[in-house]
Amino acid sequence: MSVDVLTFGLNHVSAPVSVRERVSMPVELLKPALAGLRSAFGGAVREAAILSTCNRTEVYCAADRAVADQLPAWLADFHSVAAGELQPHLYRHDRDDAVRHAFRVASGLDSMVLGEPQILGQMKDAVRTAGEAGSLGTLLHQLFQRTFSVAKEVRSQTAIGAHSVSMAAAAVRLAERVFGDLGQARTLFIGAGEMIELCATHFAARQPQAMVVANRTLERAEHLAGRFAAGTMRLSDLPERLAEFDVVVSCTASSLPILGLGLVERATRVRRHRPMVMVDLAVPRDIEPEVARLGDVYLYSVDDLGKLVQSGSDARRAAVVQAEAIIEARVRHFMHWMQSRAVVPVIQNLHQAAADIQVAELERARRLLARGESPEAVLEQLAHGLTQKYLHGPMAALNQSQDADRQQLIELLPRLFPAKDARR
Repeated sequence: MSVDVLTFGLNHVSAPVSVRERVSMPVELLKPALAGLRSAFGGAVREAAILSTCNRTEVYCAADRAVADQLPAWLADFHSVAAGELQPHLYRHDRDDAVRHAFRVASGLDSMVLGEPQILGQMKDAVRTAGEAGSLGTLLHQLFQRTFSVAKEVRSQTAIGAHSVSMAAAAVRLAERVFGDLGQARTLFIGAGEMIELCATHFAARQPQAMVVANRTLERAEHLAGRFAAGTMRLSDLPERLAEFDVVVSCTASSLPILGLGLVERATRVRRHRPMVMVDLAVPRDIEPEVARLGDVYLYSVDDLGKLVQSGSDARRAAVVQAEAIIEARVRHFMHWMQSRAVVPVIQNLHQAAADIQVAELERARRLLARGESPEAVLEQLAHGLTQKYLHGPMAALNQSQDADRQQLIELLPRLFPAKDARR
Protein backbone atom coordinates (compact mmCIF):
# COMPACT_ATOMS: atom_id res chain seq x y z
CA MET A 1 0.00 0.00 0.00
CA SER A 2 1.10 3.60 -0.64
CA VAL A 3 2.16 5.57 2.44
CA ASP A 4 1.19 9.25 2.72
CA VAL A 5 2.14 11.94 5.17
CA LEU A 6 -1.00 13.51 6.63
CA THR A 7 -2.21 15.52 9.58
CA PHE A 8 -5.61 15.92 11.21
CA GLY A 9 -6.94 17.76 14.24
CA LEU A 10 -8.45 21.07 15.29
CA ASN A 11 -7.24 24.51 16.29
CA HIS A 12 -8.36 27.92 17.55
CA VAL A 13 -9.86 28.73 14.15
CA SER A 14 -11.86 25.54 13.65
CA ALA A 15 -12.99 24.97 17.25
CA PRO A 16 -13.81 27.08 20.35
CA VAL A 17 -11.99 26.42 23.62
CA SER A 18 -15.02 24.42 24.88
CA VAL A 19 -14.26 21.84 22.16
CA ARG A 20 -10.45 22.08 22.21
CA GLU A 21 -10.27 21.31 25.90
CA ARG A 22 -12.11 18.02 25.36
CA VAL A 23 -9.35 16.63 23.15
CA SER A 24 -6.37 18.38 24.73
CA MET A 25 -3.59 16.00 25.76
CA PRO A 26 -1.25 16.68 28.68
CA VAL A 27 2.34 15.48 28.27
CA GLU A 28 1.79 12.29 30.23
CA LEU A 29 -0.99 11.24 27.85
CA LEU A 30 0.97 11.62 24.61
CA LYS A 31 2.91 8.36 24.69
CA PRO A 32 -0.16 6.23 25.55
CA ALA A 33 -2.08 8.04 22.80
CA LEU A 34 0.64 7.33 20.24
CA ALA A 35 0.71 3.68 21.25
CA GLY A 36 -3.09 3.51 21.06
CA LEU A 37 -3.18 5.10 17.61
CA ARG A 38 -0.65 2.69 16.12
CA SER A 39 -2.28 -0.27 17.84
CA ALA A 40 -5.76 0.69 16.57
CA PHE A 41 -4.63 0.60 12.94
CA GLY A 42 -1.88 -1.98 13.13
CA GLY A 43 0.82 -1.51 10.52
CA ALA A 44 -1.37 0.92 8.55
CA VAL A 45 -0.08 3.81 10.72
CA ARG A 46 3.68 3.52 10.34
CA GLU A 47 4.70 6.69 12.18
CA ALA A 48 2.95 9.29 14.32
CA ALA A 49 3.47 12.41 16.44
CA ILE A 50 0.95 14.47 18.43
CA LEU A 51 1.10 18.23 18.98
CA SER A 52 -1.25 19.44 21.73
CA THR A 53 -1.24 23.04 22.97
CA CYS A 54 -3.76 25.57 24.23
CA ASN A 55 -4.67 26.39 20.66
CA ARG A 56 -4.49 23.08 18.81
CA THR A 57 -4.43 19.30 18.99
CA GLU A 58 -2.98 17.77 15.84
CA VAL A 59 -1.83 14.29 14.85
CA TYR A 60 0.89 13.92 12.23
CA CYS A 61 1.10 10.50 10.55
CA ALA A 62 2.86 8.46 7.94
CA ALA A 63 -0.02 6.12 7.11
CA ASP A 64 -1.48 3.94 4.36
CA ARG A 65 -3.93 5.85 2.19
CA ALA A 66 -6.59 3.20 2.79
CA VAL A 67 -7.03 4.19 6.47
CA ALA A 68 -6.74 7.98 6.07
CA ASP A 69 -10.52 8.58 6.24
CA GLN A 70 -10.81 6.53 9.44
CA LEU A 71 -8.11 8.35 11.40
CA PRO A 72 -10.06 11.42 12.63
CA ALA A 73 -12.66 9.15 14.24
CA TRP A 74 -9.88 7.70 16.39
CA LEU A 75 -9.37 11.08 18.08
CA ALA A 76 -13.02 11.26 19.11
CA ASP A 77 -13.01 7.67 20.32
CA PHE A 78 -9.79 8.12 22.31
CA HIS A 79 -11.34 11.03 24.25
CA SER A 80 -14.80 9.44 24.50
CA VAL A 81 -16.33 12.27 22.50
CA ALA A 82 -19.16 11.59 20.06
CA ALA A 83 -17.71 11.67 16.55
CA GLY A 84 -20.60 13.84 15.38
CA GLU A 85 -19.71 16.52 17.94
CA LEU A 86 -16.08 16.64 16.89
CA GLN A 87 -16.38 16.20 13.13
CA PRO A 88 -17.53 19.77 12.26
CA HIS A 89 -14.37 21.14 13.88
CA LEU A 90 -11.81 18.74 12.42
CA TYR A 91 -9.57 19.30 9.43
CA ARG A 92 -7.32 16.89 7.54
CA HIS A 93 -4.41 17.64 5.23
CA ASP A 94 -2.74 15.08 2.95
CA ARG A 95 0.63 14.94 1.19
CA ASP A 96 1.86 18.42 0.15
CA ASP A 97 -1.01 20.10 2.07
CA ALA A 98 0.11 18.26 5.23
CA VAL A 99 3.72 19.33 4.68
CA ARG A 100 2.65 22.92 4.04
CA HIS A 101 0.53 22.90 7.21
CA ALA A 102 3.45 21.67 9.35
CA PHE A 103 5.71 24.38 7.92
CA ARG A 104 3.09 27.10 8.54
CA VAL A 105 2.43 25.95 12.10
CA ALA A 106 6.11 25.93 13.07
CA SER A 107 6.64 29.33 11.44
CA GLY A 108 3.84 30.93 13.46
CA LEU A 109 1.61 31.58 10.44
CA ASP A 110 -1.19 29.39 11.81
CA SER A 111 -1.04 30.74 15.37
CA MET A 112 -3.55 32.83 17.26
CA VAL A 113 -0.68 35.27 17.80
CA LEU A 114 0.76 35.70 14.31
CA GLY A 115 4.47 34.91 14.34
CA GLU A 116 4.60 33.85 17.99
CA PRO A 117 7.75 31.81 18.75
CA GLN A 118 6.44 29.40 21.42
CA ILE A 119 4.85 27.02 18.93
CA LEU A 120 8.22 26.01 17.50
CA GLY A 121 9.42 24.86 20.92
CA GLN A 122 6.12 23.06 21.50
CA MET A 123 6.49 21.23 18.19
CA LYS A 124 10.05 20.23 19.06
CA ASP A 125 8.79 18.84 22.38
CA ALA A 126 6.10 16.86 20.52
CA VAL A 127 8.70 15.38 18.18
CA ARG A 128 10.99 14.52 21.09
CA THR A 129 8.13 12.71 22.83
CA ALA A 130 7.27 10.80 19.66
CA GLY A 131 10.91 9.78 19.32
CA GLU A 132 10.96 8.51 22.91
CA ALA A 133 7.74 6.60 22.21
CA GLY A 134 9.34 4.90 19.20
CA SER A 135 6.72 6.26 16.79
CA LEU A 136 9.04 8.28 14.54
CA GLY A 137 10.53 6.84 11.36
CA THR A 138 12.40 8.14 8.35
CA LEU A 139 9.46 10.02 6.83
CA LEU A 140 8.30 12.04 9.84
CA HIS A 141 11.85 12.54 11.08
CA GLN A 142 12.74 14.13 7.76
CA LEU A 143 9.50 16.14 7.73
CA PHE A 144 10.10 17.66 11.15
CA GLN A 145 13.79 18.37 10.59
CA ARG A 146 12.83 20.30 7.48
CA THR A 147 9.96 21.92 9.37
CA PHE A 148 12.36 23.31 11.99
CA SER A 149 14.71 24.49 9.27
CA VAL A 150 11.90 26.29 7.43
CA ALA A 151 10.71 27.97 10.64
CA LYS A 152 14.24 29.25 11.29
CA GLU A 153 14.49 30.51 7.71
CA VAL A 154 11.14 32.32 7.92
CA ARG A 155 12.05 34.00 11.21
CA SER A 156 15.50 35.06 10.03
CA GLN A 157 14.49 36.33 6.58
CA THR A 158 11.13 37.97 7.30
CA ALA A 159 9.66 40.28 9.94
CA ILE A 160 6.96 37.77 10.88
CA GLY A 161 7.98 37.79 14.54
CA ALA A 162 8.51 41.54 14.86
CA HIS A 163 6.41 43.68 17.23
CA SER A 164 5.00 40.54 18.83
CA VAL A 165 1.86 41.15 20.88
CA SER A 166 1.85 38.27 23.31
CA MET A 167 -0.99 36.73 25.28
CA ALA A 168 0.77 37.94 28.43
CA ALA A 169 0.76 41.55 27.22
CA ALA A 170 -2.90 41.18 26.29
CA ALA A 171 -3.71 39.98 29.83
CA VAL A 172 -2.15 43.17 31.22
CA ARG A 173 -4.15 45.32 28.81
CA LEU A 174 -7.41 43.65 29.85
CA ALA A 175 -6.65 44.23 33.53
CA GLU A 176 -5.85 47.88 32.81
CA ARG A 177 -9.21 48.30 31.08
CA VAL A 178 -10.90 47.53 34.41
CA PHE A 179 -8.48 49.03 36.96
CA GLY A 180 -6.56 51.61 34.97
CA ASP A 181 -3.24 51.96 36.80
CA LEU A 182 -2.30 48.55 38.25
CA GLY A 183 -0.13 50.09 40.97
CA GLN A 184 -2.76 49.32 43.63
CA ALA A 185 -3.77 45.90 42.24
CA ARG A 186 -3.01 42.63 43.97
CA THR A 187 -2.24 39.93 41.40
CA LEU A 188 -2.39 36.16 41.77
CA PHE A 189 -0.73 33.76 39.32
CA ILE A 190 -1.91 30.15 39.41
CA GLY A 191 0.67 27.78 37.94
CA ALA A 192 4.42 28.10 37.43
CA GLY A 193 4.97 27.23 33.76
CA GLU A 194 6.26 29.25 30.81
CA MET A 195 3.04 31.18 30.18
CA ILE A 196 2.69 32.21 33.82
CA GLU A 197 6.33 33.31 33.81
CA LEU A 198 5.65 35.50 30.75
CA CYS A 199 2.56 36.98 32.41
CA ALA A 200 4.40 37.65 35.65
CA THR A 201 7.13 39.45 33.68
CA HIS A 202 4.57 41.74 32.00
CA PHE A 203 2.62 42.46 35.18
CA ALA A 204 5.80 43.10 37.17
CA ALA A 205 6.64 45.92 34.75
CA ARG A 206 3.44 47.69 35.94
CA GLN A 207 4.62 47.43 39.58
CA PRO A 208 1.40 46.11 41.15
CA GLN A 209 0.91 46.39 44.88
CA ALA A 210 1.46 42.64 45.35
CA MET A 211 2.19 39.54 43.29
CA VAL A 212 1.64 35.99 44.56
CA VAL A 213 2.33 32.65 42.83
CA ALA A 214 0.18 29.64 43.72
CA ASN A 215 1.22 26.21 42.56
CA ARG A 216 0.64 22.60 43.49
CA THR A 217 4.41 22.23 44.05
CA LEU A 218 5.51 25.01 46.39
CA GLU A 219 9.18 24.65 45.39
CA ARG A 220 8.39 25.61 41.78
CA ALA A 221 6.25 28.51 42.99
CA GLU A 222 9.14 29.79 45.12
CA HIS A 223 11.59 29.50 42.22
CA LEU A 224 9.38 31.66 39.98
CA ALA A 225 8.35 34.07 42.74
CA GLY A 226 12.00 34.70 43.60
CA ARG A 227 12.52 36.39 40.23
CA PHE A 228 9.87 39.01 40.94
CA ALA A 229 10.03 39.41 44.73
CA ALA A 230 6.57 37.83 44.82
CA GLY A 231 4.92 35.81 47.52
CA THR A 232 3.82 32.17 47.28
CA MET A 233 0.93 30.04 48.41
CA ARG A 234 -0.40 26.52 47.96
CA LEU A 235 -3.36 25.74 45.76
CA SER A 236 -5.11 24.38 48.83
CA ASP A 237 -5.12 27.92 50.28
CA LEU A 238 -7.19 29.34 47.40
CA PRO A 239 -10.61 29.06 49.13
CA GLU A 240 -9.42 31.22 52.05
CA ARG A 241 -7.28 33.72 50.12
CA LEU A 242 -8.87 34.21 46.68
CA ALA A 243 -10.78 37.32 47.86
CA GLU A 244 -7.48 39.15 48.46
CA PHE A 245 -6.74 39.48 44.75
CA ASP A 246 -7.94 41.93 42.13
CA VAL A 247 -6.37 40.10 39.16
CA VAL A 248 -6.11 36.31 38.81
CA VAL A 249 -4.16 34.74 35.93
CA SER A 250 -4.29 30.96 35.70
CA CYS A 251 -2.53 28.48 33.44
CA THR A 252 -2.00 24.96 34.76
CA ALA A 253 -2.05 21.48 33.29
CA SER A 254 -4.98 20.41 35.46
CA SER A 255 -7.59 18.27 33.72
CA LEU A 256 -10.33 19.73 35.94
CA PRO A 257 -11.21 23.34 36.85
CA ILE A 258 -9.33 24.76 39.82
CA LEU A 259 -11.69 27.67 40.47
CA GLY A 260 -15.37 26.81 40.49
CA LEU A 261 -18.42 29.08 40.46
CA GLY A 262 -19.15 28.61 44.17
CA LEU A 263 -15.61 29.43 45.27
CA VAL A 264 -15.43 32.61 43.17
CA GLU A 265 -18.93 33.69 44.23
CA ARG A 266 -17.92 33.46 47.92
CA ALA A 267 -14.81 35.51 47.16
CA THR A 268 -16.86 38.29 45.50
CA ARG A 269 -19.07 38.52 48.58
CA VAL A 270 -16.02 38.88 50.82
CA ARG A 271 -14.73 41.56 48.46
CA ARG A 272 -18.05 43.37 48.81
CA HIS A 273 -18.46 43.20 45.04
CA ARG A 274 -15.28 45.06 44.15
CA PRO A 275 -14.41 44.02 40.57
CA MET A 276 -12.10 41.10 39.84
CA VAL A 277 -10.35 40.33 36.55
CA MET A 278 -9.77 36.63 35.89
CA VAL A 279 -7.68 35.47 32.92
CA ASP A 280 -7.82 31.75 32.10
CA LEU A 281 -5.03 30.75 29.70
CA ALA A 282 -5.37 27.02 30.29
CA VAL A 283 -6.80 24.34 27.99
CA PRO A 284 -8.63 22.49 29.51
CA ARG A 285 -9.86 25.55 31.39
CA ASP A 286 -8.83 26.23 35.00
CA ILE A 287 -11.84 28.44 35.75
CA GLU A 288 -15.41 27.24 35.27
CA PRO A 289 -16.97 29.27 32.43
CA GLU A 290 -20.09 29.86 34.56
CA VAL A 291 -17.99 32.32 36.60
CA ALA A 292 -18.55 34.82 33.78
CA ARG A 293 -22.16 35.15 34.93
CA LEU A 294 -21.07 36.92 38.11
CA GLY A 295 -21.64 40.66 37.77
CA ASP A 296 -18.40 41.70 39.44
CA VAL A 297 -16.09 39.27 37.65
CA TYR A 298 -14.49 39.93 34.26
CA LEU A 299 -13.52 36.47 33.00
CA TYR A 300 -11.41 36.12 29.84
CA SER A 301 -10.51 32.84 28.14
CA VAL A 302 -7.57 32.13 25.86
CA ASP A 303 -9.88 32.76 22.88
CA ASP A 304 -10.83 36.20 24.22
CA LEU A 305 -7.17 37.16 24.48
CA GLY A 306 -6.56 35.81 21.01
CA LYS A 307 -9.09 38.25 19.54
CA LEU A 308 -7.39 41.13 21.33
CA VAL A 309 -3.97 40.01 20.15
CA GLN A 310 -5.07 39.69 16.51
CA SER A 311 -6.21 43.31 16.49
CA GLY A 312 -2.63 44.35 17.16
CA SER A 313 -0.84 42.18 14.62
CA ASP A 314 -1.20 44.25 11.44
CA ALA A 315 2.48 45.24 11.52
CA ARG A 316 3.46 41.64 10.79
CA ARG A 317 0.99 40.85 8.04
CA ALA A 318 3.15 42.38 5.34
CA ALA A 319 5.72 39.65 6.07
CA VAL A 320 3.21 36.84 5.52
CA VAL A 321 3.47 36.91 1.72
CA GLN A 322 7.25 36.58 1.92
CA ALA A 323 6.99 33.78 4.48
CA GLU A 324 4.45 31.89 2.36
CA ALA A 325 6.80 32.08 -0.65
CA ILE A 326 9.62 30.52 1.38
CA ILE A 327 7.27 27.79 2.59
CA GLU A 328 6.02 26.99 -0.93
CA ALA A 329 9.56 26.52 -2.18
CA ARG A 330 10.43 24.23 0.73
CA VAL A 331 7.23 22.21 0.25
CA ARG A 332 8.28 21.47 -3.33
CA HIS A 333 11.72 20.38 -2.13
CA PHE A 334 10.22 18.01 0.42
CA MET A 335 7.77 16.48 -2.03
CA HIS A 336 10.65 15.92 -4.48
CA TRP A 337 12.51 14.12 -1.69
CA MET A 338 9.42 11.97 -1.00
CA GLN A 339 9.09 11.04 -4.68
CA SER A 340 12.80 10.22 -4.91
CA ARG A 341 12.47 8.09 -1.81
CA ALA A 342 9.60 6.13 -3.43
CA VAL A 343 11.86 5.22 -6.35
CA VAL A 344 14.58 3.70 -4.16
CA PRO A 345 12.90 0.29 -3.62
CA VAL A 346 12.23 0.00 -7.39
CA ILE A 347 15.90 0.67 -8.17
CA GLN A 348 17.00 -1.79 -5.50
CA ASN A 349 14.71 -4.47 -6.95
CA LEU A 350 16.04 -3.84 -10.47
CA HIS A 351 19.61 -4.20 -9.27
CA GLN A 352 18.76 -7.38 -7.37
CA ALA A 353 16.98 -8.90 -10.38
CA ALA A 354 19.96 -8.08 -12.62
CA ALA A 355 22.35 -9.54 -10.07
CA ASP A 356 20.31 -12.76 -9.90
CA ILE A 357 20.43 -13.10 -13.71
CA GLN A 358 24.15 -12.44 -13.67
CA VAL A 359 24.81 -15.12 -11.04
CA ALA A 360 22.66 -17.69 -12.86
CA GLU A 361 24.28 -17.08 -16.26
CA LEU A 362 27.82 -17.07 -14.88
CA GLU A 363 27.17 -20.33 -13.06
CA ARG A 364 25.85 -21.83 -16.32
CA ALA A 365 28.94 -20.59 -18.18
CA ARG A 366 31.28 -22.09 -15.57
CA ARG A 367 29.58 -25.46 -15.88
CA LEU A 368 29.99 -25.37 -19.68
CA LEU A 369 33.68 -24.47 -19.35
CA ALA A 370 34.17 -27.29 -16.82
CA ARG A 371 32.75 -29.75 -19.36
CA GLY A 372 35.37 -28.61 -21.87
CA GLU A 373 33.22 -26.38 -24.07
CA SER A 374 35.01 -23.84 -26.21
CA PRO A 375 35.47 -20.52 -24.33
CA GLU A 376 34.31 -18.63 -27.42
CA ALA A 377 31.12 -20.69 -27.61
CA VAL A 378 30.53 -20.24 -23.89
CA LEU A 379 30.95 -16.47 -24.19
CA GLU A 380 28.46 -16.38 -27.05
CA GLN A 381 25.95 -18.39 -25.01
CA LEU A 382 26.55 -16.15 -22.00
CA ALA A 383 25.88 -13.02 -24.05
CA HIS A 384 22.80 -14.60 -25.65
CA GLY A 385 21.41 -15.72 -22.29
CA LEU A 386 21.91 -12.30 -20.72
CA THR A 387 20.28 -10.58 -23.68
CA GLN A 388 17.26 -12.87 -23.69
CA LYS A 389 16.63 -12.44 -19.98
CA TYR A 390 17.27 -8.68 -20.25
CA LEU A 391 14.56 -8.40 -22.91
CA HIS A 392 12.11 -10.97 -21.57
CA GLY A 393 10.20 -8.64 -19.24
CA PRO A 394 9.71 -5.74 -21.69
CA MET A 395 8.81 -8.05 -24.57
CA ALA A 396 6.28 -10.00 -22.51
CA ALA A 397 4.69 -6.76 -21.25
CA LEU A 398 4.45 -5.43 -24.80
CA ASN A 399 2.92 -8.64 -26.22
CA GLN A 400 0.35 -8.91 -23.41
CA SER A 401 -0.72 -5.24 -23.42
CA GLN A 402 -3.62 -3.72 -25.31
CA ASP A 403 -4.86 -0.33 -26.49
CA ALA A 404 -3.75 2.56 -24.29
CA ASP A 405 -1.37 0.40 -22.22
CA ARG A 406 0.34 -0.84 -25.37
CA GLN A 407 0.65 2.68 -26.77
CA GLN A 408 2.15 3.87 -23.49
CA LEU A 409 4.73 1.04 -23.60
CA ILE A 410 5.56 1.79 -27.24
CA GLU A 411 6.35 5.37 -26.25
CA LEU A 412 8.20 4.42 -23.06
CA LEU A 413 10.40 1.49 -24.18
CA PRO A 414 12.65 3.51 -26.54
CA ARG A 415 13.53 5.73 -23.54
CA LEU A 416 14.30 2.70 -21.35
CA PHE A 417 16.22 0.87 -24.10
CA PRO A 418 17.69 3.60 -26.35
CA ALA A 419 19.14 2.66 -29.75
CA LYS A 420 22.90 2.53 -30.20
CA ASP A 421 23.07 5.96 -31.86
CA ALA A 422 21.06 7.56 -29.01
CA ARG A 423 23.53 6.25 -26.41
CA ARG A 424 26.54 7.99 -27.95
